[in-house]
Amino acid sequence: MGASSYLAFDLGAESGRAMLGRLEGTRLELEELHRFPNGPVEVEGTLHWDIAQLLAEVKTGLRRAVERGARPASLGLDTWGVDFGLLDRDGELVSQPYCYRDHRTDGAPEQFFRLVPRERVYELTGIQVMQINTLYQLYAMTRDRPAEMGRAEALLMMPDLLTYVLTGRKQAEFTIATTSQLFNPRAGDWEPELLEALGIKRGLMQTIVSPGTTVGPLLGTVAQEVGAQIPVVTVGSHDTASAVAAVPAEGVEWAYISSGTWSLMGIECHAPLISEQTLALNLTNEGGVGGTFRVLKNIMGLWLLQQCRKEWGADYGELIAAAEQMAPFRTLVYPDSPGFLNPPSMTEAITAFCHRNGERPPTSPAEYTRAILESLAMRYRMVLEELQRVSAQPINRLHLIGGGARNRTLCQFAADATGLPVLAGPVEATAIGNLLTQGMAAGAVKSMVEMRRVVAQSFAIEQYQPRKREGWESAYRRFREMAAQCAYGG
Repeated sequence: MGASSYLAFDLGAESGRAMLGRLEGTRLELEELHRFPNGPVEVEGTLHWDIAQLLAEVKTGLRRAVERGARPASLGLDTWGVDFGLLDRDGELVSQPYCYRDHRTDGAPEQFFRLVPRERVYELTGIQVMQINTLYQLYAMTRDRPAEMGRAEALLMMPDLLTYVLTGRKQAEFTIATTSQLFNPRAGDWEPELLEALGIKRGLMQTIVSPGTTVGPLLGTVAQEVGAQIPVVTVGSHDTASAVAAVPAEGVEWAYISSGTWSLMGIECHAPLISEQTLALNLTNEGGVGGTFRVLKNIMGLWLLQQCRKEWGADYGELIAAAEQMAPFRTLVYPDSPGFLNPPSMTEAITAFCHRNGERPPTSPAEYTRAILESLAMRYRMVLEELQRVSAQPINRLHLIGGGARNRTLCQFAADATGLPVLAGPVEATAIGNLLTQGMAAGAVKSMVEMRRVVAQSFAIEQYQPRKREGWESAYRRFREMAAQCAYGG
């Protein structure tokens, strides 16, 4: 079989990248064509995404592929979840898409539950309650910006919006649709009861398509601008869906942590798990590649360290090296405290949390870093125990993928905290899953099993074994007591 090439655009909330993948037999080679920063822009006190800038970066990636003589068989786009754009009757944006970290959704879930009780929302969607979800963003818009909602004729989740700008075609890719908390996984479609509660017409929502669907060619103007005509194919358009598709696992007795700005920790299932138990645990059911479901928990992740680092202007490697020299378990925080979602100062938010919860505030960047990494590992153990309660299979290892796989200290702490071996890598799991889903759509990869075999044979995986755990046990008891006092919904 000859080599095939595909082009992946992986757009995260902090950065984006264009990756060219060459697939030959059971080996995939990656080439980074373009990497760029991303982040929300404040406009009149609210946070938005700059679609024009994102589109410009995508076109830059396309041009660089052409300049290298690449002729990819297709391209695929993935982004973070929950955010969306609204189009008017002329197909133009009503406003720049809002960012999920905008504070307009503060308190929105509790207000919406007066219309539809929390238990009913979960029964219909199986989605973890988080104020960032599309459901609560739309509720806030209907409450605060009815004129914008009145002009809206189409809602497109972020990767679908970018696909529309590139191709002129509208659809709702399955994996990204499930992050909205507007999708009913049992019915396989948008949930009319929730749309009615919001006062939104069904026609606003697009037809749902599976990963691996050919959307169509680039618009002629776009193809002319970048110098090539490349078909667009849907992938796991939610970045975590693409990342989990690239977990280099065999069998079923494993859980994953997709580690980056967020940590998404879960198991893979062939049907959603929606019950009183999963409601109580606030576990979410999001769509995966190959008709799977990702039963998981969203954890605040390395966002805490990223925001602290911005305040310090420090080097990651130096911070982590210094943290390793600090005394263990001096300070613990609960990463999913609502106060950490988007505070003006993360260091001040951590200090305030410590004062409220009887913890000693860190006094140096190294102590902050150690506290964040140890606390994330504790949270991983807590979520692991929840997953073990609902999984039909035992969990005997953790696959840690994404940017966090570079953080050797975090990987070792995760092994120590959970008592399970951690297999770290690949770092570019999202782009790899994106590329191989395109390969599966083209028939070059036959199944999810084969996809994961390609990943295992193409990329180095580092293993971390648990070390002495006595200190972790006592610290974990302290962490659980603290979490019970401050966690919202699990």
